[in-house]
Amino acid sequence: MPKNFYVIEKDDSLASFLKKEFGNKIIIINDDILNINENSICDEQLIVFGNLPYNISTEILCKWILNLNDEKIWFSNLVLMFQKEVADRIISEYNSSKYGRLSIIANWKLDITKICDIKPESFSPKPKIDSSLLFFSPKENFYKIKDPKNLEKITRIFFSQRRKMLKKPFNQLFNGDQKVIDKLKIDLNLRPQNLNFDTYYKLTSEYEKLRS
Repeated sequence: MPKNFYVIEKDDSLASFLKKEFGNKIIIINDDILNINENSICDEQLIVFGNLPYNISTEILCKWILNLNDEKIWFSNLVLMFQKEVADRIISEYNSSKYGRLSIIANWKLDITKICDIKPESFSPKPKIDSSLLFFSPKENFYKIKDPKNLEKITRIFFSQRRKMLKKPFNQLFNGDQKVIDKLKIDLNLRPQNLNFDTYYKLTSEYEKLRS
């Protein structure tokens, strides 16, 4: 049994029901998950289990990753359920049509393993989509970026026209800087999905150097 069991529930009536049903056995946080400072929940690392609201699941995950305090990571593991289509994007590798911003941001600080797919028949009421359960754990080593917002910006600009060649977004961000091209060995005739995780992290670092 865990020492403490925290439940986040935005709906007032459901929070009241949980309080009545379980009393002091659980600690209820009656708030929107996107408004919560995760670092303030508990002094110890948490194991998080969540069947995330599918309409904001990527927003929740990106918030947790981009706001991580590298000195004190608030969780030891995340066990999260997503719409299968979203999960496929999270775990996608480069050179795949599903590879994109979410893949790059999610894999920056986390190791990710797919546990299983879950069919609609497992739920009541039954949804119209398949789901997937993913396991996340913090990486011991990851590429250092000063401001996570810059990784968001780099990936947003590069993937805004994912079927176009890299030349246009690269010039927009780096003004055709040949030194960056040579250093990272980038072929501007490729498309955004052809660059691996590390290249995007390094591009973000180079962008930060230009702006410093």
